[in-house]
Amino acid sequence: MKGHVVLRYVGMVMLLNAFFMLAAACVSLANDMDTGFYPLMLSFVLTAIMGGFPFIFVTSPEPITTKESYVIVVSAWAMVCLTGMLPYVLWGGEFTLVNAWFESVSGYTTTGSTIVNDVEALPKGLLFWRSCTHLLGGAGIILFVLAIVPTMGRAKVALSNVELSSLAKENYRFRIRKTMRIIMVVYLFLITTETILLAIAGMDWFDAVNHSFSTIATGGFSTRNLNIAYYNNIWIEIIMMVFMALSGIHFGLLFSSITAKRNNIFRSEVSLFYIICLAGASLMIALNLWSTDTYTFTDSVRYGAFQLVAVSTTSGFATADSGVWPALSVSVLIFFSLICACAGSTTGGIKSDRLLIMLKTFRTRLLQIQHPNAIVRTKLNGVTLDENTVGGVFVFVAMYLVICIVCTWLLSALGIDLMTSFSASVACLGNVGIGFGEVSSLSNFAAMPVPAKMLLSLVMLMGRLEIFGFIQIFMIRSWR
Repeated sequence: MKGHVVLRYVGMVMLLNAFFMLAAACVSLANDMDTGFYPLMLSFVLTAIMGGFPFIFVTSPEPITTKESYVIVVSAWAMVCLTGMLPYVLWGGEFTLVNAWFESVSGYTTTGSTIVNDVEALPKGLLFWRSCTHLLGGAGIILFVLAIVPTMGRAKVALSNVELSSLAKENYRFRIRKTMRIIMVVYLFLITTETILLAIAGMDWFDAVNHSFSTIATGGFSTRNLNIAYYNNIWIEIIMMVFMALSGIHFGLLFSSITAKRNNIFRSEVSLFYIICLAGASLMIALNLWSTDTYTFTDSVRYGAFQLVAVSTTSGFATADSGVWPALSVSVLIFFSLICACAGSTTGGIKSDRLLIMLKTFRTRLLQIQHPNAIVRTKLNGVTLDENTVGGVFVFVAMYLVICIVCTWLLSALGIDLMTSFSASVACLGNVGIGFGEVSSLSNFAAMPVPAKMLLSLVMLMGRLEIFGFIQIFMIRSWR
């Protein structure tokens, strides 16, 4: 393996990270040089030096292998999380070393879990930096680099194959360069549009930009202690629900829908399945909240729909404390915290695609039992799925659930109650951000013990890299 080449590509990602630190420092400067300015500037200088150093030894790009691609991607994610914690550590306050690491990982993986008790006490530069980590992590830090670096040859193909899961590549029937462009165009278009609409609805521009970064990245960091409940504005909630739902759909399908292509969200089985599930589950929660006299019918629909969309898209925003909701509503939210939205979006979790494939495979199996001599195929969007794809889905889901269970056991061993342990595991592996118990929608992870925060940080990274991408790095010596 060519270590110097790996460092060069990781350096590119570090330089991108440094650029956004500088942008956040400029926000501090524009706000009368608030207390975040010097931590951000110093972090920018240190990160830029570390990012630029490899270019002294490797002046031109070289071809990379699949093995090196995995090392680059996992190393890049680890390094941006490490450097991303610098502004928090240098600023101080609630940010101990472990807390800063947790906040940084949560930002880049778009989990949105936080250890900050008083968000509004943070300077605007630091708030903007938190949102920037969502912006970078949402589209994928490697994809950001692939989109802005014009010529990387085969390296671009190799890196994109690792960063994009096999399910996410569906509906991107273009060359790699065009695929990168599509992702970034849709991503930035959604951010810009939502920012304008939120400002019109009543948010100030700073909050609108930050919440748009978080919404489209399906992250969940807010600039307010009460999250979206602070605004108590139905129009802001509707706008955010729409954009959270859109961000949960495959970006390739969104692009095809906007450009009036045949392959769009109205013809995709996965997107229709996802939309129907959102509508049905929202209605179920609303009726449960209303029938148990938790809220009026109107408020039940309002809060139930928002929280369901926030959880299923892994956005993690909140307008109410779902931790005190009745058992049925909580169980529905937990289920959607596991499944989440669609592959090819900025969301985490098992994905609706895999659930639909499992249901179709189950139906195929029943038909084969009924008609032993018949040849029955599992199809998705009219295309027959091969055995590797179906097998890969079942292996992924099995591993996903095993990791959730093991993480729950380990958290329970640290003295954390079962509901908190389980929902925190689900929230971090799925990059959802909020759970139940002590980590419910209007709570945070500050009270978690240090070992729990370190474990959950690891789980967040594992979830963002879809498990296998993360695990491969520990088995690199077994590659030929």
